[in-house]
Formats: sequence, structure tokens, C-alpha cells
Amino acid sequence: MGKKKKVKELESFMLNFLRKNSSYEVPEELLLQTAQHTGGQVKALKRALNRLIDSGAVLRNAKGELSLAKGGAAQAAKSEGLAGRISVNRHGTGFVSLEGYEEDVRIPSKKLGVALDRDIVRIRLQGANRSGRTEGKVLDVVERGKKYYVGTLARENKHAWVIEPDEKSAHTTFFVQPENTGGGQSGDKVIFKLLDWVHPRSLPEAVVTEVLGAKGTNKAEVLSILAENDMISSFTPEVEAWCDQIPLFPGEDEIARRRDIRDMLVFTIDPEDAKDFDDALSISKLDNGNYYLGVHIADVTYYLHPKTVLDDAAHERATSVYLVDRVIPMLPEKLSNGVCSLRPNEDKMTYSCFMEVTPDGEVRDYQIEETATHSKFRLTYEEAQEIIEGKNHPELSGPMEMLVKLTDRLTEKRFQENAIDFESPEPRFVLDKTGKPVDVIIKKRFKAHRLIEECMLLANRTVAEHVDQLRQKSGKKITQDTFPFFYRIHAEPDTERLQQVADHVRPAGIKFDVRKGKVDAKSINNVLEQVKGKSIEYTVNDLLLRSMAKAEYSPKNIGHFGLGFSHYAHFTSPIRRYPDVLVHRLLKSYTAGLPSYNFKNLLTYGEHCSERERAAVTAERDSIKLKQVEYLSTRIGQEFDGVVSGVTERGIYVLLKDIYCEGMVGMSDLDDDFYIYDKRRHCLTGRRKGRTYMLGNELKVRVVNTNLELRQIDFELA
Repeated sequence: MGKKKKVKELESFMLNFLRKNSSYEVPEELLLQTAQHTGGQVKALKRALNRLIDSGAVLRNAKGELSLAKGGAAQAAKSEGLAGRISVNRHGTGFVSLEGYEEDVRIPSKKLGVALDRDIVRIRLQGANRSGRTEGKVLDVVERGKKYYVGTLARENKHAWVIEPDEKSAHTTFFVQPENTGGGQSGDKVIFKLLDWVHPRSLPEAVVTEVLGAKGTNKAEVLSILAENDMISSFTPEVEAWCDQIPLFPGEDEIARRRDIRDMLVFTIDPEDAKDFDDALSISKLDNGNYYLGVHIADVTYYLHPKTVLDDAAHERATSVYLVDRVIPMLPEKLSNGVCSLRPNEDKMTYSCFMEVTPDGEVRDYQIEETATHSKFRLTYEEAQEIIEGKNHPELSGPMEMLVKLTDRLTEKRFQENAIDFESPEPRFVLDKTGKPVDVIIKKRFKAHRLIEECMLLANRTVAEHVDQLRQKSGKKITQDTFPFFYRIHAEPDTERLQQVADHVRPAGIKFDVRKGKVDAKSINNVLEQVKGKSIEYTVNDLLLRSMAKAEYSPKNIGHFGLGFSHYAHFTSPIRRYPDVLVHRLLKSYTAGLPSYNFKNLLTYGEHCSERERAAVTAERDSIKLKQVEYLSTRIGQEFDGVVSGVTERGIYVLLKDIYCEGMVGMSDLDDDFYIYDKRRHCLTGRRKGRTYMLGNELKVRVVNTNLELRQIDFELA
């Protein structure tokens, strides 16, 4: 290595060391000793330090203590590398995503430094490897990407403990001081935090924050998924104590301040096992023939005040997480299942959106008001469906008939206005007492589900349009901070990604016309219609969903492509979504004429809530996959009917019918021929016999292997 390059690396190390220890002045001797551990010679170290002092980046006082100069050090550090988030695979190879670079920069394991998965790092580019891929070296960890990691605790000897992290959590072993094991035993799954990592040749030090139980038990494996996604299940004692002060029922003074609709026929429709009842409905017919629809939402913000420990905890979580066998609530159970939940026969604080809707589905008038409600009935979807299908209910048969007529028209109207009609199966697992799956059932979707969805969509759309009307009526010049709002947005899909889907489904005989530069919801619905009722239906639904942009939260309103709405927000689920809490606060502030969040605040909230939602979706999918793998682990050797859901150069993905578990038949198991992957046609073709595997092929497979830690299923052709 050249002298200039070595000095540059030593300068970078020193700057980063001083930046990490910027709260105090560092003795020169300590800095030089620390830098020697990186392999620097004394002469080179002193030369590098003198260069930094001469440039003004580092200051040295009369005692020989060193500190960063304001401005100069930050500029010098910035010029030393490019910053991006790193992903580290289980082999210890990193990939850094850089703005302006089409391909991630590969970081060989020896050049990771002390970086861990999801960290924001500064790197230096080091040219291309033999395959032409750009490689780099980590110079510094700017910010740790995870709060929590998960792994298995092991005792090395009398005084030494280590944690072997799960492959999805981290790539290196951690050491733990005996006093930091949290009472865990060897073989326990634990959640832990990183304390420090001094040098890549040493092990990072960790402290156990929660013992989950023995590896392989249901609780340990399910809760591990939370830690992988930077979540925990429990609330701090401070948060629980705060909740204990909240009265279960509202006082009469507060009820008197609100519109009292406790005598109105209000009812809820929810899943059988639900306890957090966010929303309730009321409906009646006006003299002019229009419907008077009330959507009544738990008034969480009456109890959840900004700048409190409870609000901090809710904001950090940002969403409830629905795993296969448990709910990890955004709010403690006293609030989510008690105080705020719209349980029957209890007085509750609500925030209501009343809408006068024509039989044709047009909102003619609306009011958004703080209310006091008293739900008369708690229906499950199954019970609501029975009433819809004709079972007589003395009080709800009439309202349900009105709701069906109205929501049928709302559905029809939405699809006429270019909403997209995705359908995906939802597997539900029957678990034994230990949490192991003994059966898989696909959840039935009823008309009652669609009825609730349409009412919630209408309320969400109405409140978003309400804020737009406030802007228009304000008479002020409209800027970003004129009645800023928190929207649920969904961008138009990228036509290149849709074209890839079109190429993928074409061999299966599905026509999908993607016009360059133009995206048409009608053509997407046309594809969905072509596959409806066929074995390939859910695979194509999934392909199209993955090609779409992810819906997000933002004060920048670009509309919602999937729903076909120009204005849309989340208003109806504040018990389980923090964005709805923000929407309620904004609406109340505007009604009272008080200042609220500004545009910049909401941008930050949008990034956080969107990221936490993505993590929750990943955790929920991982918990389903875990149970699918557990289910098939007890069925090694059994045969199942399936359909090809994907084809790659590594083999074919197969989705099992009826239970919707997906696994892979590896290329090495396709041993009846030498198969060649056709990238253009997305298929595998045998060189000698000409047999072809492509999307939509129906076949029978046998379960040959499962991997619980990686949540993978391996098949072979039966």
C-alpha cells in the first residue's frame, strides 16, 4: 500500500475516533495508541495527525489534548467516503445502496470493519472485481441500523458467554459479560443490544435485554421475528404506570362537551378473535331518500397526549403487529382492548364522520365531530353475513339491508373510477397447546368484509377531501404549511416493472398490454379478470402487487393509485395505527383553529411510520412462513398438488394448492434432463427431452426438507 494511501486511511480513522468521542478532549497518547491497533506505524501516525492539525480539522490544546474543529472536521470526514445503508448476508458479504448508483456496492467480508446489517456506513470505492462489480471498503459506521438483535445464548466456559445470532439478524458472534446475560441459560433464545465493537478482529460486546425461552419453543421463535424487525413485545414499567392512571370510563363533563349519540343504534363488525374495536357504524334513511351514514372511530387522542411516555412508545411502534398466534399492540392492552375499544354496552369517546350519501354513492354533506357513543351490538363477520343472507335480527336487519345497498354501489363506483381489485388468500393456522400448527385453513371472505371496507374507505376519503376544502376556503396563498395533512399515498407503478410482469405471464397465455410511459388501472384489472378462478390466480395477483410501488404516509399528496382516489388518509384505526392518531390531531386542531404539525414535521413522521409499517408487514409474513415451515416439517415425504409460482436459474418455486405454502424445487433435483433457464421467457427447458417448466404449470411435489431458522421449504417432483 502506498504511503499516501496509508496516511489517508489513518487520517480517516483519527477523525472518526474523535467524532465518536466528541463529548470530551482526547489525550494525544490515547489516540495514537488506539490507532496503532489498525496496523499504523508510529511515524505514519504522527504524520497523519500533524496533517490534520495543520489543515485545521483537529485542534490541540496546551495539555496535548485533541478535539475536532467545528466545520472543518465534518467537511474532511465527508470527503473521505460515500454514505449509504448496508445489507449484510449470512456469509458476511455486504452490499451498500448509494444514491445515484444503479447497482449496490459489494463489500467483501474482510472489509466490513465493524459494520452490521442495516447500519448506515461511509465507504471508499476500490474499483471493480473480476466479474466487473464495484467493490468498496467500510470506513466508518455513521449510525447503527438496529436497536435489537436476536440469537442463541451459549456458555463457552466458566467466565465466558457468547451469542450466536440468527442468520436473519447479524453475521458475527457476540460476546457477553456474565453479569449481562439477563439470567438466560445456555440454549436460550435472547433479544440483545450491541454495547460496543472496538475493532473488527475482536468480537462485538452485547447485553441481553430479554430472555425468550429455549430455542425451538413456539414463544421463542415467534418473538425472535419481532427482534429481527427491531420490535419488542413488552412495554416499559413507566408506560404501564401511565396507563394505570387512565380511568376506564369517561366522565359526564366530557360527555356533555361532545355530541351525545348514545341513544343512536351503533354496532361493530369485527373478526371473532378481535378485542381492539376501532370502528362502529350507524345508518338511517333521510326524508330526501339519501343515507345518513355514521362511521364512529375510537377517540384515542382524548387519552393519548403528545410529549408523554405513552405517546413516545406509540410513536416508536407506529403500528400494531398481527402475528399468527398473538397481537403486539401499538398501545398497552388497557387502552387497546379496554379504555379505547368500542366494546358493546359501554360509553365510549369517539370521533365520528357523518356523511349524507345519495343512493348513487355521492357524498352530499358531512360533519366530523367528537362524539360519545354506546355500541348496542358486537357482531362477528360470520354473524353479520348471516343477517345479510336473510337471518332475521329485530334491530339490525333493516340497517344491514341499507348498508348492503349503499356499499354495493360504492364498490361498483370505485371500480368504474379505476380502483384495482386485488385478492390474496389469507391462511389461518389451527394451533395445538404448544403453538404448533396442526391444520391450515384459508380465511373465508364474506360480503360483510367488503361492507366494512367500503364504509371505512368513504370516511377516509371524506376527511382528506375536507382538509383540501379548508385550504380552498382559507383565502390564503396555498403553501406547504396551509393546513398540512398526513396522507396515505400510492404512486403509479413503474412501467418497466409492469413490463417484466407482462413478460412473465405471457408464456402462460395471459395478455397484458403495458403501454410505454402510461399506466392504466383498467389493463391491470383485465389481467386479474383473466386469471380469476384459475390455479394461477394468486400467483399473478402477487406478481402484480410486488411490481407496484408501496403505499406510504406523507404530507405530499399524490393521490392513491390502487384505490383510484385523488385524496385519501387513514382516519379509521387509531388504536392500531399512529398515522390515524396524527390525522385525528390535525383535524381537531383545524376545527379549534389552533396550530398543529407543520409540513416538515409530517415528512419526518411519514418516513418513520412508513418504515415501521414495512417492518410490521415483514414480521407478519415471516410469522406465517414460520408456521408453514413448522406445518410441513411434520410432513416430510408427503405429496401435495401445486402450481409453478416462479422460475429462476436456481430452480422452480411451487405454491401448494389449498394451504398456500411456497417452496422450491432446486435445479439439482430436476435430474431427468439438463435444464436451461430462458431469461426472456421465464422458463426452464430440458435440453434433450424439451420439457418446459413455466409459470402456471400444475404439478405434484414431495416435501424433502425444511429449515426453520431460514424459513425455507424444499420440494422434489413426485
